[in-house]
Amino acid sequence: MTETYVSIASVRQSGGGDAQYELVERKGVGHPDTMCDAIAERASRYYARYCVEHFGRVAHHWFDKVLLFGGEATIDFGEGELTKPYTVLYAGKGAYRFGDQEIPLEEILFRAAADTLAEVTTGFDPKRHLTVRCEIVDHQGSGRGRSRYRPLGPEDLTEIGDTSLVSNDCNLLHGYHPLSTLEAMVYETEQLINGAAFKAANPDTGWDVKVFGSRRGSEYRMIVNMPFLARDIDTMETYLRRKDECRAQVAAFLDTTFGMVPDLLFNPTDRNNRPYLTALGSVADTGDVGVVGRGNRLNGLITPMRSMSIEAPAGKNPLDHTGKLYGVLAHQLAREIGEMLGMPVDTHIFTSKEARLDQPDEVVVEVHGELDEEHRAQAHDHVIKRLAAMGDVTRSIVFDGITMW
Repeated sequence: MTETYVSIASVRQSGGGDAQYELVERKGVGHPDTMCDAIAERASRYYARYCVEHFGRVAHHWFDKVLLFGGEATIDFGEGELTKPYTVLYAGKGAYRFGDQEIPLEEILFRAAADTLAEVTTGFDPKRHLTVRCEIVDHQGSGRGRSRYRPLGPEDLTEIGDTSLVSNDCNLLHGYHPLSTLEAMVYETEQLINGAAFKAANPDTGWDVKVFGSRRGSEYRMIVNMPFLARDIDTMETYLRRKDECRAQVAAFLDTTFGMVPDLLFNPTDRNNRPYLTALGSVADTGDVGVVGRGNRLNGLITPMRSMSIEAPAGKNPLDHTGKLYGVLAHQLAREIGEMLGMPVDTHIFTSKEARLDQPDEVVVEVHGELDEEHRAQAHDHVIKRLAAMGDVTRSIVFDGITMW
């Protein structure tokens, strides 16, 4: 096997806060696309944990093709009720049995969807509000004597951290640290609105929050789309008052946290006299559709002016899908090396199919500042150390859970 090419390079500009113009977006946890990412990843985690608990190893699976078809609702001032349930469709591959033992796959998938939706809506009842369609198949793969999707015994499953694991595909991943001021403002604003304290103080607010940010030089602007629960808003006047109150809370948070209040626009549909009202807190209440991979990147943001992978990691197999594993690792390396050196860092990882997990083809670390040889050697050694422990990345994904949206 060819050893990994590791480059530790010094570069001048980060392309984030140093750029003259910046655009950033975040789709909140109640957005249908973000819901799908969360459902897919939770399904993978629940399934993997079940397999480890019962068989000692993880059965191979791909639950990364999740669609959410929104329901139907009656929505008006003082009224918000879901009249037709959400439908979650799973498509992919997985094992239904381990030898003669059944794996309760459909039960796991339903629980993953129900648990996720209960966390990012208000008043959700899975018995009334959720239908799940399972199109997971266990078809034989090409070139395999015995399919990994129909395991007969432990020898058909791979242990986490097995040094024989190789990359399942060609992948190119990126990470960076730290976030720019605008990126942090966008991310933390959504986290504030959908956080426990804000929701306790403002229980009439919904979850399908979308935040846009732009910066021209030192001029910051933000747009926040935030729904309200229709049953709690009796008139347009109430809606406008509550919107202004919530806007003031967000402005105070930004001032306290970042020392500035950007030009802040809340719910621009108001300009056409269209209040943002929902039944359970999401546009999925009225038929909108969500799909895995159409929303936030792995660091929780959409940053078209940064290096950004188009991988959709949620729900992918955590054992050898390097689009998922190296995506997580790229961001972890950027943060760890950045904190080690006290400078901004971008990371890029490339692997070809069948390369060993601990030996991707290339790892490039771009440090935005001057490097001496000691720092270069520290960064290089840290990359090699982390690559040698790829099993730890899988364990974190399966047992700790890593948010990828």
